[in-house]
Amino acid sequence: MLYFFAGWQEQLRFYAQNASGELQLLSSAGMMMYEPDGDRWDRYAFPVHVPAGQVRTFFLHITNPYYRENELMPVLYDAIHYAQFRHHEADLYKAEVLVIQIVIGMLLVLLSITIINYIQLPDKPSMYFSVYLLGLILFFCLRLETKPYQLSFFHGIPLLKYYWDVPALIGCFYFMSMLFGSAFLNLRERFPLMSRYYFYSNIFYAGCILACFVSMAMGNFVLPGEIFTWATFASLIPFGISFIALGRRMRHHPLIRFFLYGSLSLYILSIWSFLRNTEPVPFTPLPELVSPYLLLVVGVLLQSLSYAAGLSYRNKLVHQEKTRTQELLIKQLNKNKELQRKLNEQLEELVREQTTEIVRRKTELEEQRKLQMEAEYSKKFAEIELKAIRAQINPHFIFNCLNSIQLFVMQRDYEHAQKYLSDFSYLIRKTLDFSRRNFISLADEITYLNTYLGLEKMRFEQKMSYEILMDPTLNTAELEVPAMLLQPYVENAVKHGMNNEEHTTGQLTIRFTMIAHDMLECLVEDNGIGIERSRQLRTLPGHHQSSGMEISFNRAELLNKMYNTGIQIEIIDKSTRETQDSGTIVRVLIPQL
Repeated sequence: MLYFFAGWQEQLRFYAQNASGELQLLSSAGMMMYEPDGDRWDRYAFPVHVPAGQVRTFFLHITNPYYRENELMPVLYDAIHYAQFRHHEADLYKAEVLVIQIVIGMLLVLLSITIINYIQLPDKPSMYFSVYLLGLILFFCLRLETKPYQLSFFHGIPLLKYYWDVPALIGCFYFMSMLFGSAFLNLRERFPLMSRYYFYSNIFYAGCILACFVSMAMGNFVLPGEIFTWATFASLIPFGISFIALGRRMRHHPLIRFFLYGSLSLYILSIWSFLRNTEPVPFTPLPELVSPYLLLVVGVLLQSLSYAAGLSYRNKLVHQEKTRTQELLIKQLNKNKELQRKLNEQLEELVREQTTEIVRRKTELEEQRKLQMEAEYSKKFAEIELKAIRAQINPHFIFNCLNSIQLFVMQRDYEHAQKYLSDFSYLIRKTLDFSRRNFISLADEITYLNTYLGLEKMRFEQKMSYEILMDPTLNTAELEVPAMLLQPYVENAVKHGMNNEEHTTGQLTIRFTMIAHDMLECLVEDNGIGIERSRQLRTLPGHHQSSGMEISFNRAELLNKMYNTGIQIEIIDKSTRETQDSGTIVRVLIPQL
């Protein structure tokens, strides 16, 4: 039995005529045909069975639609010579596979080291170099599918080699290399013009990769090779210029030599392999068509090793820079401590000098202050007594208001409590304001009392009513009254006016009348238990002793002394009159200066 071998073709189909003259498919094989159940070697050579004394006609259909037409090598072998041919091709392929496996192993080691460095120091150059190595590893893994051995993990997807072939070369050797170089050399800051050139070049190569995928998807597998050819040779001059420019700056930038040596190694060996190519193939530098394949592998390894060494050296420089920075920071910190110590000494000396001067001036000021205090003692003494009385009024008033707020909260009347708090805040502000002033306008006093009585009415609900009456002719904005002079009497009227068991509702009336052109009369009248009854209750044990009216009376005397005013206060118990009414009338006369 003889074997007919037609060469390494992409698709082979062997036919023979049957008894009826029709073509019958006997066997099929090819680089791009997937046979998961057997050795593809058994199908590349067609077994020819011709009985003795007979003549048979066989037909061979060869199709190479994907890449290129391989050379037709029709050879008829007997069994012995066919076995020798298979062993010879297997030995050649095993040597090539061994080289590819070594390359893949070295690339995997570099990838592991790069990933470890990226984890320790995340940066763009390490990321770009990792993608570059992954593309090369996949590229060389697919090279194991070149001959009819199923050693690759991707032998079930034979088209993957062609789809990844040209895009991998453009993507790894151009696109990723330029991304790596731009980030590795920091071209954007150091060489802006070259950075822009690399940027636009990457846009061009990205377009080439996209064009390759589109053409292969449309069934044209020749155009990607042509795109790679012209892109390669078109980039020789621009890249040469950029390499020369980088070489001139190599002394100032130690990382340039790693990028430059690695790129030049691949370019020079690729051109050398192309020039040494002796196969009758079209003008293309694709590795499958270049005879000195090992030169190209050496170029890839030299480039990868140079890039990896550059990354290691760069990490070393970064570490050294961090160390120097830390040392400088430590030195600067020590200098700062020494400077701080000297400044502290100078500051202490200055403080001692200033302290002596301050003590001397303080002694002089104290002597002057004593003389001034003796001269102004009489006037200041009256003012200090007035401020002391005001300090008694404010806490007393706030204590009563807080009791009212507490009652609302305990009764869970939150709406009235909120209203009470709003009005109470107004009273607090006005109280603080009025406590700093001796006199206020009658309008402010009426507003203040109206707000206070509104709060008390909310607290007593239906048990209290009040009214403030004024002479229509009064000009409340111009008339002045002592600040908070009437408030203690109004508070006392509210307190005792609500305790009269004879009246269900306490009634409070405040009247302002001008009894003369310069005399303002203020009347505070209630229907409570009366002043005498109130005094009797205060004598009982445990009863609250209110000092508000006594404080107001003392204030009136001090104001009369300080400003020569004639403020008069008269308290009248209704029960002393020949009436059946009960309650108290407070009459205050305030001269208008």
